[in-house]
Amino acid sequence: MKTMKQWMKDWRYPTSLLCIYGFFSTVKPLEPFLIPYLAGPDKNLTIEQVTNQIFPVWTYSYLAVLVPVFLLTDWLRYKPVVVFQCTALLVTTAMLLWLKGVPEMQAVQFTYGVVTSCDIAYFTYIYSMVELKHYLKATSYCRTAQLLGYTVGSVLGQVLVSFDLLSYKNILVFTLIITSIAWITSILLPLPKTSMFFHQRRRDGGEDEEEEEVREGSVSSVRPLEPEALETAKGFSTKDNHLDDVKVNEAAEKQQKNLEGSSDNNSTRNSKKGGCGDVLLRLWKDFLQCFSSRTLLYWSAWWALATCGYNQTVNYVQALWEHVEPSSNFTVYNGGVEAISNLFGAAAAYGVGFSSADWSLWGEMALGLLSALEGGALFAMVFSANIWVCYCGYILFKSLYMLLITIAMFQIAAGLNMERYALVFGANTFCALVFQTILTSVVVDSRGLGLDVVTQFIIYGAYFSVIAVIFFARGLYTTLCQKSKKKKQGEKPEDACEAEDDAQIKGTKL
Repeated sequence: MKTMKQWMKDWRYPTSLLCIYGFFSTVKPLEPFLIPYLAGPDKNLTIEQVTNQIFPVWTYSYLAVLVPVFLLTDWLRYKPVVVFQCTALLVTTAMLLWLKGVPEMQAVQFTYGVVTSCDIAYFTYIYSMVELKHYLKATSYCRTAQLLGYTVGSVLGQVLVSFDLLSYKNILVFTLIITSIAWITSILLPLPKTSMFFHQRRRDGGEDEEEEEVREGSVSSVRPLEPEALETAKGFSTKDNHLDDVKVNEAAEKQQKNLEGSSDNNSTRNSKKGGCGDVLLRLWKDFLQCFSSRTLLYWSAWWALATCGYNQTVNYVQALWEHVEPSSNFTVYNGGVEAISNLFGAAAAYGVGFSSADWSLWGEMALGLLSALEGGALFAMVFSANIWVCYCGYILFKSLYMLLITIAMFQIAAGLNMERYALVFGANTFCALVFQTILTSVVVDSRGLGLDVVTQFIIYGAYFSVIAVIFFARGLYTTLCQKSKKKKQGEKPEDACEAEDDAQIKGTKL
């Protein structure tokens, strides 16, 4: 029992539970085959209804609930939001199984938007449960668990569909069972005692630990003298000098006033601290401080723009595959393609950690060049009538995005602490959703242009091409500026040495 209790207090216990939750909540065998399921005999919807009326709801709902969920996550201390996320995932799967019709499927997309907005609770829960020295390992384990869940779900779905082991409806029932395991695991998660903004190291009495220690120390330092000690002090003062007695009394009065002042200050701090207005003001100040760096601003701009295009591509790529090769007359391999793309993306992201490249010098040029490759992969998917070219283009596109987003995370997190990293992550995600909402409402939504899926992907390819041009030009400018600075810095020591030599020669001649 002692060993069990010690292990539950260790950082590995909440990390293990969170990894189990992350794995089972991301095992979704039907996700790679969602459009064939919706367009098939089970739901009997058209591709235009799915892409132009149903899928845009996810983008709008995700944007609408992201900020409230971000604040509630910190206020409720993460665990309740994680449990709510899994509950919403169960509801989404059940609605997808039993409901029919366009309005009902739009409601499914809304609930799924709530699920994805709660991802912030999953990624920030570990901040308050793990010490800073273990943060990198814990984050790596949690991300790996999620990636394995997506991969296992894709492979499992491909096997079940290819060998006709389960129908689409039975796959959803199987998904409900797997998600129930994740829901039970979320309930077992320990509730953090602190959070980033609303609950910062507070005790039951409402005081911070550091302030309480200061108060205890000040009280002990000015503890009143015992009667015997007071008499002794008075005796020595009368024997030595009456002025010593006056000094002792004045010092005691000053210490008493300092104690009263410190207690008043602490009480006012505790009364002001933790309010919603104070938290929002602190958030705004941290936000301004983070984005005051021009370099971080450029990397965050790429993050938001590229994530917008990535989400659009991932959301509607199945519609493109269905257009190129209908699932009614072809055995689709969407699950296998998703699994391979996840593994390649993980390998690319993992390999960045072993790279010795100076990303502060070459990173922005890499953003431009690889974004151009992403745009080329999207164009290849559109203009080729071969499903295998579409599959290969998607694998290349997703792997490049995983590689670049990892580099961006490295660069952004380099000069930030954990609280600000979470804030920057949320701000970048929010900006990406704003761009995605604009793009969806204009290009995809039936109330906008309502373009067909081929034209949509031509626009996405052009979108990444524009990103490539902007960041390649910016990277080229940054590289030339840094090289010129290094040359100037290299010339200055030589000039100084030559000046010293001339002075020594002149001194010798004189």
